[in-house]
Amino acid sequence: MSTSSDLSSSISFSTKQDADLLRRMFEAAIAAAAPDTCLPSFLPPPPKGRTLVLGAGKAGGAMARAVEQNWPGPIQGLVVTRYGHGAPTDRIEVIEAAHPVPDEKGREAARRILDLAQQGLTKDDLVLCLISGGGSALLALPADGITLTDKQAVNKALLKSGATITEMNCVRKHLSAIKGGRLAKACAPAKVVTLLISDVPGDDPSVIASGPTVGDPTTCAEALAIIKKYKIEAPASVINHLESGLDETPKPGDACFENAETLMIATPNASLEAAAAVARAAGVTPLILGDALEGESREVALVHAGIAKHAARHGQPASPPCVLLSGGETTVTVRGNGRGGRNAEFLLALAVALEGHPNISAIAGDTDGIDGTEDNAGAILMPDSLERAAAAGISAKALLANNDGYSFFKGIGDLVITGPTLTNVNDFRAILIR
Repeated sequence: MSTSSDLSSSISFSTKQDADLLRRMFEAAIAAAAPDTCLPSFLPPPPKGRTLVLGAGKAGGAMARAVEQNWPGPIQGLVVTRYGHGAPTDRIEVIEAAHPVPDEKGREAARRILDLAQQGLTKDDLVLCLISGGGSALLALPADGITLTDKQAVNKALLKSGATITEMNCVRKHLSAIKGGRLAKACAPAKVVTLLISDVPGDDPSVIASGPTVGDPTTCAEALAIIKKYKIEAPASVINHLESGLDETPKPGDACFENAETLMIATPNASLEAAAAVARAAGVTPLILGDALEGESREVALVHAGIAKHAARHGQPASPPCVLLSGGETTVTVRGNGRGGRNAEFLLALAVALEGHPNISAIAGDTDGIDGTEDNAGAILMPDSLERAAAAGISAKALLANNDGYSFFKGIGDLVITGPTLTNVNDFRAILIR
C-alpha cells in the first residue's frame, strides 16, 4: 500500500514530467520555424545581374544570416528587425528598431530599404525579400502627409482595441509608403522572390507584415471603417488621407507583380505538427484544434477549457493521455493596467476556468519569445497553480480583471522565458490531459 509520502512523491514526479513535456513541445514548435533550418531549400538560383536582399520582421536577422551562409555569389542588402533580435552578418546590414510601436530607427530603415529598391534595378537583377511577423511596425515609413507620431498614435490605439491582426494590418498598409505591395512596385522590373515566415491566421501573404511585396485586396475605405468600428481617435491627417482614397495600394493582378514570386517557408501548422510528433513519441495522443484561432484571449481560453474538461471526463474528442494543440493570434481588449501579453491572459483565464483540475496542465507562448512587450515568451499552468497562488496571496480573478497575467505567473515562478527566438509563427498553445 502506498503511503501519503509515496503518493506525494509520485504526484510531484508526474507534474515535473508533464511540465517538461509541455516545454519540449513548445521548443519543437519554435525549432521547426528556425530560418537556419527552413530557409536554405527555398533559395532561388542566382540571377544574371545583382542580388539585393531586403527584409523586415522579427526573424529578419536570422533569415539574413541563413541567406549569407547559403548564397553562392555576391550579395548585399538591408534588413530591419526588432531590438534584441539581430544576428551576426557580413554582407547584409541588419538594423534593429522598435516593435510593436514604431520608432525613428524603423522609419529610417524603411526609407533606406525603399531607396535601395529604387536604385536602377533591371530585369536581370534579383531582389530577395525576407519577410516575417513584426514587419508592419518595423517598416515604419508613413505615407505623404502623415507623420511618424500620427502612425504611433494609431498603432497604440489599435493594439489596445481588440482588433484582429488582419484589421490592424489593413489600416497600417493604407498609412504606409512601403507596405501593401509598394515595395514590390518599387523593385520592378527586377525579379522579386519573397520568402515568408507566417505569423497570421490563414497564412495570407497580404497580411504578413502588411504584405510589402504582394497585391493588397483591401481599400482605404475598409481601413477607415476599421478605425470607426473600434472608435479610434485618429489624427486628422490620417482620417483625411483615408477619406481621400487618392493613395490606394496596388491590387492583385497589377503589372508590378508580374515578375514576383512568394514562397511560404515556415507556418504555424508546421510548428504544431512538430509539437505533435514530440507528443506521440511520449505516448500522448495529439489533437490539433487549428492553426488560425482568433478572438479575445479569455474567451478562447473558455472554449479550450471546455474541450479539455470534456476530454478528461468522457475521452472525447481524444482519450487521455492526450494534448490539445492550437495556434493563431488571439487579442486582448485592454481594460486594466496590468502587465502581460495575450498568452499570459489566455493561460490565466484558462486557470480560472479549470479551477485547479487535477489532470490538466498547459503551456501558452509566443514563438518569437516575447509575449506582448514583456520579457517572457509565455507561461506554464499546472494543476496546483491556483493553490500555490492563493498561498502566496495572489488572486487569479483579480489579476485577470486587471489584464495582469504576467504578475500571476511571475508570482508563482511559472513564466516561460526563452529570450528572442529569431523566428515567429505566432502563438502556441498545448493543453495536456492525463
